Amino acid sequence: MRSTTVRRRLLAATALLPVLALAACGSDPKIAGAAGAGGSATAAEDVVSGVAASPAAVALLPEDVRKAGKVTFGSSFGAAPTAFYVDQVSKKPAGIDVDFTDAVAKVLGLTVDRQEAAFETILPALDSGKFDVGTGNFGVTAARLKTIDFVTYIDDGQGFAVKKDNTAIQPVTDLVQLCGLTIGTGAGTTFESTLNNRKNVCVDAGKKPYEVKAFSDNGALLTSLQQGRVDIQMSTINGLRHQAAQEASGIRFLGEFHRLDVGFAFKKGSKLTPAFQAAVNQLIKDGTYERILRKWGVADSAIKESQISPPEHT
Repeated sequence: MRSTTVRRRLLAATALLPVLALAACGSDPKIAGAAGAGGSATAAEDVVSGVAASPAAVALLPEDVRKAGKVTFGSSFGAAPTAFYVDQVSKKPAGIDVDFTDAVAKVLGLTVDRQEAAFETILPALDSGKFDVGTGNFGVTAARLKTIDFVTYIDDGQGFAVKKDNTAIQPVTDLVQLCGLTIGTGAGTTFESTLNNRKNVCVDAGKKPYEVKAFSDNGALLTSLQQGRVDIQMSTINGLRHQAAQEASGIRFLGEFHRLDVGFAFKKGSKLTPAFQAAVNQLIKDGTYERILRKWGVADSAIKESQISPPEHT
């Protein structure tokens, strides 16, 4: 799910075995389609083009944005089903974040200026004004809420996966179960923060600490898990479920650990948030929201209504 520069992505992709690259990036539209509950569509299914502008939502936009008719998104690309490229030749974007971005823009009568960026660079770039909005399956956490505003659109969170033939590691309900293991996760993510902030649990339990290895590229993380360089992977619930559903990946989803709201990210105090909230709620109302979730097989990640910067799930 996480992205570096385009050049680094291409270099990493060429280093992977074909079957690993297929599992990591979803380069086949059939494989890239829904793999979770409630869906069987492919990346090619169009659920956005029929979305109409909402005058009420458009009226909530700041005047300068409404006149410009464009919003710049800093977007992280990595693995299905969140945001990825259908293939590396056409660079056609697809995924949950892509569909929601395009649908919200249509409701608001805006053009999307989508700029790929490394996951860990997007939130800092919002404060500098480089991007108006950030997408990358950003979970709403108490730490992030200090400097970032969110407009929620799905419920995802943290989960774990291991190699399919690894039967020694059972579903993780407490981080003390990870003591002595090497854990692979995404750089700059809530997963990395959670693991690093709670390393004391092993020392407190009189056990060997776990080791955290952070990766900026999802393909490299998957390869490390498959080749045994990490024992377990911590990532998004939806991403790991999708990954495990691909037979070629050889991965087993262990289960959910902690649910989080996921939202469009904005600089603290951004005047765009009311309009984006209204747009998401319009998509929920007109049925587009459900169609997007079912397309990608993540119907159990639905929210009833969008919120602006709600507190972190506890």
